[in-house]
Amino acid sequence: MLSVLGALIWPLQAVLVAFGVSGLLQGQDIWKSGTVAAGFILLGLLRAVLGYAAEGQLFQAADGIVSATRARMVLRESLRAGPASQGAGGLAALAGEKLEMIVPYVTRYAPAQARVMVVPLVILALAFSMSWAVGLVLLISGPLIPVFMALVGFAAKAASERQMAEIGTLNDLLVDRLAALVDIRLLDAGDALITGFAGAAERLRAQTMAVLRVAFLSSTVLELFAAIGVAMVAVYCGFALLGALEFGAYSTPLTPFEAIFLLLLAPEFYQPLRDLSTAWHDKASALAVAAEIEALESDGADAILGTGGHSGALTGPAQIAGRGLVVQRGAQAIAYPDFDIAPGETLAIMGPSGVGKTSFLLMLAGLETPREGALTVAGHPLDAQTVDGWRARLAWVPQTPHFLNASLRHNISFGGDAPVDDALAAAAVSDVVARLPQGLNTRLGETGGGLSGGEARRVTLARAFYAAPDVLLADEPTADLDDETAALVAEGLLALAAKGAALIVATHDPALAARMDRVIRLRGH
Repeated sequence: MLSVLGALIWPLQAVLVAFGVSGLLQGQDIWKSGTVAAGFILLGLLRAVLGYAAEGQLFQAADGIVSATRARMVLRESLRAGPASQGAGGLAALAGEKLEMIVPYVTRYAPAQARVMVVPLVILALAFSMSWAVGLVLLISGPLIPVFMALVGFAAKAASERQMAEIGTLNDLLVDRLAALVDIRLLDAGDALITGFAGAAERLRAQTMAVLRVAFLSSTVLELFAAIGVAMVAVYCGFALLGALEFGAYSTPLTPFEAIFLLLLAPEFYQPLRDLSTAWHDKASALAVAAEIEALESDGADAILGTGGHSGALTGPAQIAGRGLVVQRGAQAIAYPDFDIAPGETLAIMGPSGVGKTSFLLMLAGLETPREGALTVAGHPLDAQTVDGWRARLAWVPQTPHFLNASLRHNISFGGDAPVDDALAAAAVSDVVARLPQGLNTRLGETGGGLSGGEARRVTLARAFYAAPDVLLADEPTADLDDETAALVAEGLLALAAKGAALIVATHDPALAARMDRVIRLRGH
């Protein structure tokens, strides 16, 4: 509304200019009083203030939309129970790069669209009030522009969607190749990798140039019709003032005031359309991004139970009981035997790969929701109201450790004040820390750069010791480790269990399983 009001000030300024210039042409010293100049300047200042206020609110709204959408997307992905609908690179591109394409839509296209709906109609009415000939010129040439822009818009939308898809594909390709970089070097596949990247980059370049061609085409079409319309108004006004044309005005021939006023209005009649055309590709890009967001939010993926927040630990002994539990894994339904796990008990879950050992651990942590059956923890049903409190009592040792891009100290304590030395000693990882270049202040990458596989798992054990959980869930903690490292990891797990924590391990390792109090064997049928 502020943008529209600012644009509507120009006809008032045009009246003052036409009044002053026509007075000078007729020999009147109208400028001496300074009234016209002062009025023009004041209206210009008002227009500038309105424009400044409009742009401020538009940018604030755009930032709010982008921030809220990004936060909603990150929260949704962090609480997703199943795999993402697209790769990590595509999601990162959408959240970090593509979302910013909504900003020009809000700040440029939306106000331009609002001005197009009001300003040309006001100017058209003013033109018809003085000259039906000028009004007809504007009436005929004006609608042609939106018609051609709509035709161009179909191509713009398709080109932008293809460009957005290529950006996501290139990011996914980059993430996948970086993850497999060691294998690529071992296979001496660097040349093939470079060729693949070159092809993907060339496709993105072609799609980007297609978007630019459409943008330039829409601007060219608009400028052509706008230039023709302004030229026709100028020709008519000029010949009417010379007396060569005696039609087009109403009761009297066109006066200098009317001619100058119409000449000043004609470019402003097309200006909102110019602005809309300039921002037309912004709309196409924003709609393509919006379509991706809509597809992401409507993919039907289930969210994990709870919010992932801190709600205080769930009270009661760490007793776990399952009855008639069935987990759906795609087309496969995994049925588990009834079980009871006492506080402080050690338990091994064994069975062939794919039988559901990891799903069992995920279910106990509330990260997998059973399709059937009842799961009780600490005397409470495990549901959305109790799961955050239950997770506060858990520790997790994954098969593939993950870390924050922060110091080793922070990756163990997560900002806690207590020293980490006891946790390092209990996990037999003190000597590893001593060898690192900056000790506890050594910065780790997400995959634990500088640590071997066994060392990374022992660091996750130290993290568990530091948290002092009531229940420790470990997924294949000794897989792919040499006998000495596996023994160190097993000793660390049992040391934590000796402190009173229930230990539940999914494993193929018979040596580790033999040291547990009890074994549950899962079978494929």
